[in-house]
Amino acid sequence: GLRYFQRYDWLLLRSIVSAGYLGWIVYSLLFIFRKYVLTLDPHASANAYRSSSSALIGVVGGLVFVAFSAMFYRQQSPAMYYAYVAFPAYFWTEVAQQLPLIQQIAADYMRTSVRWRPFAFVAAYVVVLEALVYAYFDRRVYSVAFALLAIAWPVAVSPKFRRRHPKLLVLWTCFCLLTSVFTLLPVERNDHLGLVMAGGALITASGFVAWHFSPRFVLPPPGMPVKQARAAIAFDRLIILIETLLVGIATVLGPLTSKATETRGHLPRMHQLACWAVLIVSTLLPLLHGSRLNQAARDQHFLYRLITIYLAFATPFVLLTVSYESIFYFAYSIVLLLWLTIERALYFERAEEQLLAPAEQTRLSSLLTPQTSLSSKKMGGKTGAPVLDTVRRLELSDMRTGIMFLFFVNVAFFGTGNVASLASFSIESVYRLITVFDPFLMSALLLFKIFIPFFLVSAVFGVLNRSLELPPFSLFLFVLSTTDVMTVNFFFLVRDDGSWLDIGMSISHFCISGLFVLFTIVLFVLSHALVGSVLIPSSPAQASNKGTKKQR
Repeated sequence: GLRYFQRYDWLLLRSIVSAGYLGWIVYSLLFIFRKYVLTLDPHASANAYRSSSSALIGVVGGLVFVAFSAMFYRQQSPAMYYAYVAFPAYFWTEVAQQLPLIQQIAADYMRTSVRWRPFAFVAAYVVVLEALVYAYFDRRVYSVAFALLAIAWPVAVSPKFRRRHPKLLVLWTCFCLLTSVFTLLPVERNDHLGLVMAGGALITASGFVAWHFSPRFVLPPPGMPVKQARAAIAFDRLIILIETLLVGIATVLGPLTSKATETRGHLPRMHQLACWAVLIVSTLLPLLHGSRLNQAARDQHFLYRLITIYLAFATPFVLLTVSYESIFYFAYSIVLLLWLTIERALYFERAEEQLLAPAEQTRLSSLLTPQTSLSSKKMGGKTGAPVLDTVRRLELSDMRTGIMFLFFVNVAFFGTGNVASLASFSIESVYRLITVFDPFLMSALLLFKIFIPFFLVSAVFGVLNRSLELPPFSLFLFVLSTTDVMTVNFFFLVRDDGSWLDIGMSISHFCISGLFVLFTIVLFVLSHALVGSVLIPSSPAQASNKGTKKQR
């Protein structure tokens, strides 16, 4: 089928499918500009920015679809051909009908003082997307990217930022360089219990460090009496300690179970029950303590919430580890947390510069739109002064946040293996939990281990989106609309010659990239459920003041 497709209908069908992908990208970007970028008249109707010739354009689009359909009918083409041409006809018709919106975007661009800057951001974004495409074939691209991030980002920030956050930037450089090592290591791994225990020990140590500093970010419920507030804080700290101890138990239990199985020739029953008990208890803790699945859960500091998620999923990850994966989990998690911290610090610095700018009154007046409101917040049990609660528009700098999220999602794919082939992930670890060969249960456990890094990056992205005071879906939709640039690349890389492995991998890459849209939606829903309702400081100065937390 592939050979027939590429030999006879290659030019026509690939042109139609490519036009469909490009039409979807342009259509979704126009939606993002209209909803989240441009400052349009809030009282204007949805049709205000559509062409006056929309009806004529719709007729032309329909005639194009009918013409192609007639050609396919005459050629007795498969039914899917009609679907192929329906998508580009619809999307490009919608794009043409929004010509006034495109003109508004062009007019806003012409009013910018530095016109090369948007082109530079877009060019850099596309280059990174192309690099991520190449990374599907060579994981070392991620090592180069981490090395560049370790050096370039600390250099690119302002001197004032470097003076304010020297330790943060040093940690960022160190952990980026550490994480860059893993995509240089071979995908095929043998059991190395020493590395398993080293990774578990690092995660356990980080848990004790978090427990030690937890009084800084564990908050009691507002308005609670002092005695009960202390009990609530002690309980939250106990949760961190329990999760840390579970990681320590898994660090010892996993290698002991492997040794006992190798010595006795079968999985000891007590070891199996212990592994399952530790895995289930640790996995359920973040779901029952703070997520949206627990309606009675109270609001938690965002850092406390992320730490509990990190430690809870560390236990099953360590149990299902056979080599360096647990060390990767530790380094990758720290890099995600540092990314969140740096993005928040950069946002606060930019907001501070805007507050000190001469155009302060203009900025504040522009903020007082229907997207913002003056509301009275209760802070520390008392009604505070009116606070400007803003939902800002997307800016060029938010493209960096979007591409970084996409980068970290891909690192979660390829950090320890090639997700296009489950065979590249070792299945020996599942024998710590099951006694007989069960392909369905083994695959479920293996997929659970593969998805754990995605749980982390989705939770961090959920907190980051709220920290940057963006509309709930804006950054997510931007990432969603641009990922198909990678899909178009893989569409043209599908091949029908060479070895079966090459053919299968090219098809797998295209399918994975095509399904990435659905997967990103799942990640967004997951972040919403895992993070729950958290408390986020509205400025760095408020981070140490428990009475000035803003609920998100």
